[in-house]
Parts: sequence; C-alpha cells; structure tokens
Amino acid sequence: MAKYRIGWMPGDGVGVDVMDATRTVLDAMGFDAEYIHGDIGWEIWRTEANPLPDRTLAMLRGVDAALFGAITSKPKEEAEQELVPALRGKGHVYRSPIVGLRQKFNLRTNLRPCKAYAGNPLNFRDDLDLVVFRQNTEDLYMGVEWHPLPQEVRDTMKKTHPAQMGRMDATANEDIAVSCRILTRLGCQQIVRDAFEYAKKFGYKSVTVVEKPNVVRETSGLMVREARLIAKEYPGIALWETNIDAMCMWLIKNPQDYGVLVSSNMFGDIISDLCAQLVGGLGFACSANIGDEVAIFEPSHGSAPKYVGMNKVNPIAMILSAKMMLDHLGEKNMAARLERAVAEVIAEGQVRTYDMGGDATTTDMAAAIAARAAR
Repeated sequence: MAKYRIGWMPGDGVGVDVMDATRTVLDAMGFDAEYIHGDIGWEIWRTEANPLPDRTLAMLRGVDAALFGAITSKPKEEAEQELVPALRGKGHVYRSPIVGLRQKFNLRTNLRPCKAYAGNPLNFRDDLDLVVFRQNTEDLYMGVEWHPLPQEVRDTMKKTHPAQMGRMDATANEDIAVSCRILTRLGCQQIVRDAFEYAKKFGYKSVTVVEKPNVVRETSGLMVREARLIAKEYPGIALWETNIDAMCMWLIKNPQDYGVLVSSNMFGDIISDLCAQLVGGLGFACSANIGDEVAIFEPSHGSAPKYVGMNKVNPIAMILSAKMMLDHLGEKNMAARLERAVAEVIAEGQVRTYDMGGDATTTDMAAAIAARAAR
C-alpha cells in the first residue's frame, strides 16, 4: 500500500503536459504515492455542464494532497455555446472550477513563492526571494455579482449610497453590472497571520500589506487595520504598508527590498503575477492552495491552448508546485532534493525550454530534472 494518496487533476491543455512531466520527476525520486484521477475542466463542462463534478469533490476528501494542472475558462456566452447541444439553453452557468475548489474546501491561503534561480536568463535580478500570501476565498472572486442589476438590490444601494447611485438614475438596470468586494475580519486575520508566521519561520525581516485603503476604504481598510493589530505580536518583523498601484512600481524599481507580501484575493493575484515575471515568468510560478481539510498545488499559468500537443511548455512551475506539496507532507529531504535538481538544471543552462531561449521540450526538461533529483 502506497504511503500517500494524491489527487491527480491534469485539467485542460498544457496542464496535461506539465502534470506528466511532474510525474516523471516524482517517480524518479521514488515518491511513494497512489495517484487518484479527478475529472475537472473544460471538456467536463462541455459534456456535463459542470467543470467540477461531485465525484471529483468526493475524491479530494479522501487524499493527503492534490496536484492540479490548468483549466480553460471563457466568458459565459462562449461557455454556453460550447456545451454539447443537449445541454444548451438550460440555464447552465460556467464558473471556474479552481475558484470553486477554493471555496468548497475553504482553501483560504494561496501561497506563491517567486524565487530567482541562478543562471536563469529571464531573471530581472538574481537576488530575489519574494513570497506572496493571497487571501483565496473572498474579495471580488466570491462571485457575488449581478447583470442586469436586480431592482431590490438597486433600491438598497440607492438607500445606503444616495449620492453615488443618484448619478445613475437615468441608467437602466440592464445597463448596470455589479460585482461585490467582500472581506471578512477573520479572512483578513488568517491570511495576515499566515504571512507573519512564514516570515518568522524563514527569517524574513518584513511583511508588506498591499491594499488600497485610501480609495476602497471599508474593505482594504479592514485588511490594513487587522494587519496593524497582528503585527504587534511579531516585534521582530516590520510591517510595511503600500497601495497596490505603488507596489507595482516599487517591485520594478527595487524588488530586492521586499520579502513577504500579503494581500486580498484580486490584488494578491495581480502582484503574484508581477513577482513571477521578475523571476522568469509563469513558467517558474508555483503555488499552493491550503485549507484545513486538503491542500491543492498548482502552477500559476493557464492552459495555453495554442501550445496543446506541442510538448513545448516549461514544466518547472508545476514541478516546483510538487516540491511545495512534498514540503506540506513533511517530506523535507525529498523537497530539498527536488528544488536542488531544478536549480542545477537552470544553472547549467544546457536544457532550456522555448521561454528560456532554448529548444528543449517539456519532456526534455522533466528528464533533466529527474536525472538529478534521483541521485
């Protein structure tokens, strides 16, 4: 019997390629696991009108951790059109399955390390070690939205915000779309505490809270106020505060000054992609979705449909996500071996995928990393 049960969700497009590459590496290392397949993504949507079926949710309740490749998402009109004919016109609405997973399992912490590995020609600088903590279940991504705007919602908004809504008296409900930004005190406290605990454990000198409290006063204000309270419990770690727009500027100007960044869902999504580009792009951007019941590990990139079947994309983001899974499972030595293997391949520069200026295939990169990780 295998030591671990690992949920295996390749998803769509190049998610399949990078997951296969990661399996090559894990097998070479002797990782003792049973992999349990989970259906998820666009093809399941097309044929079942549900990209996250109940059978996949049930599978995830019985695993130690899960790996996830990538999914395709399209606007609701296109999603409706791509359903098989028997399912069209029946009110089915596409919702991102990865967002659904985060909410159904309360995967409240999204952890995205962005580390520059020596020898990577895509590094903005070689001395970067940035870690983004992104609140994963709240904010605009909760999906509390309307279009057209229901009259009862409009009436309430006009009662509570007469000046703002009064400007729109001549605008029809059909011409108004609303998305709600919702943050809770508990959600803010948990993500900020996770960031400070990580900084304490790994020796970072500061935690930077990235929000926009001068404009979105109530939600960003809540996050900043809670961060100030929690920071008092960690006297050896400085709390820095910056607005999301300024943070994008500072990350280009002097990214080496930052370590741990913490933010709400959408702002965290934005800055984590920026941080990823500083260390080579999404081909190097690993991430973890961590909750109390299960943890799911995935690359930050999408399904890249134009590269499907070409065996071309860089699998390092997925492989480093597997490294994060090993750490989560307590396999510290194996995780260190895997990261060292990735670093050695990048430093040697003999095997480089197209994004790195080379011509190595996805499987070439996996084989090179596997050979070193197996030692």
